[in-house]
Amino acid sequence: MRVNGFAQDGYEHIGLVLQELVDSGQETGAGVSVWREGREVVRLNAGWADTGRTRPWRDDTLVMTYSLSKAFVTLAALVAVRDGALTLDEPIAAYWKEYGVRGKERTTLRQILTHRAGQPRFPADARDLDLLDEDRLRDSLARAAPEYAPGTSLGEHALTYGHLVDGVLRAAAGTTLGAVFGDVVRPALDLDAWFGVPDRALDRVAELEHARPEWPEQLHAAPWLRIPDGALDTGRTNSPAFRQAVFGAFNLHATASTTAAFFSRLTAEDGPVRQLLGPELHAELLASQVTGHDEVFGTRLTWTLGFVRDKGKIAKGGIGGSAAWWSLRHGHACAYLTRRMDDHTRAARIAAALGDDLSVVGED
Repeated sequence: MRVNGFAQDGYEHIGLVLQELVDSGQETGAGVSVWREGREVVRLNAGWADTGRTRPWRDDTLVMTYSLSKAFVTLAALVAVRDGALTLDEPIAAYWKEYGVRGKERTTLRQILTHRAGQPRFPADARDLDLLDEDRLRDSLARAAPEYAPGTSLGEHALTYGHLVDGVLRAAAGTTLGAVFGDVVRPALDLDAWFGVPDRALDRVAELEHARPEWPEQLHAAPWLRIPDGALDTGRTNSPAFRQAVFGAFNLHATASTTAAFFSRLTAEDGPVRQLLGPELHAELLASQVTGHDEVFGTRLTWTLGFVRDKGKIAKGGIGGSAAWWSLRHGHACAYLTRRMDDHTRAARIAAALGDDLSVVGED
C-alpha cells in the first residue's frame, strides 16, 4: 500500500519515513499532517481505515484519539470559567454538592485539569458498571474517597478526566461536556472532531486494532484502565454506540489535519484559541502548572492545563500511538493519528524527521 497525499518541498522525507513504517508492518492505517506559518505543508495518508483492508485511509478519515481527547475537554471546562460559571481555584463542591465528601471538599477545577485530584481511576465499586453508563460512573467518582489528598501527588486521570469535568459543568453551568464542546468549542475552532460522531460521519471512522493480542496487558498504565471494563476492547470501542457516545477522557474522533491545524494555532496571540478563551485564560492554558513524577505515565513531566510541556514542545498523546504537538523550537505543528494500537515509536520517528523529540521531560 503506497502512502498518498502531499509533502511540500523540504518535507519529502516525511513520506519516506511513513512509507517505511507501512512497508515494515509497524503501521496499518494512519494520517500525518504538518502545519507551518498558517498552512498545511504535509498531509499524508497511510494504509487502511478498516481491519478488512477495504477502505484506504483518506484525508477525512476520523479515528479515536484516546488521551489526546483530554486537551479538548480542558477547553470546554475553560469556556465555563470564561463565562463566569466557576473559577479555577474555588472548591468545586460549592457547586457539585455530592462531590464534596470523603476528603474532596477542597478539590478545585485546577487540580482536576492538572491530574492532581486524586482520582486517576474509577473506584473499585464501579467495576461492574457499563462503560457507557455515564451517570453512574460520574456518581461513583462523587461518592469515592480520593486515592491521595488532592494536590499532593500527580497521575494522569486516565479514564476519569472527562466524567469529572462533565460533573463540574453539569453542576456549575447547567450544561454538559458534550454540549459545550459541540456547541461552542468545535465551531469556534473549526474542528473536524467529535465527541459523539454524527450519523453522517460514521462511515469515515477508522477501526481500531491491537498490534498484538497481549498489548493491553503490557501497558504501564494498565492498572488505571481496567475499571470499567472495555476501554481497550476494540469490539466495544469500534461499535457505533461507543463512537456516538461522550467518554471525554478518550473518545474524541478527529482527522490528522484538523488536529495539527489546532496545535499550529494553539499559542498564537491572534489565534482562535486565544479568541475563544480570552488572554488571561489562554495564558493559564499554556503555562506550566506542575512538574513531578506522574505515576500513570511512569515518568517525570510537566502539565499545563491539559497538555504536556517541556522546553521543546507543547504536546498531548494518546495511548495506542496517536500524538500531536506544537514545536516551540521549530515553529511547526504535527499530528500523527493511528488506528493500530501500539507504542509511540512511529510518531517519534516522524518527530525525529522533523527535528523534534517526543521524549517526555519535565521542566525544572
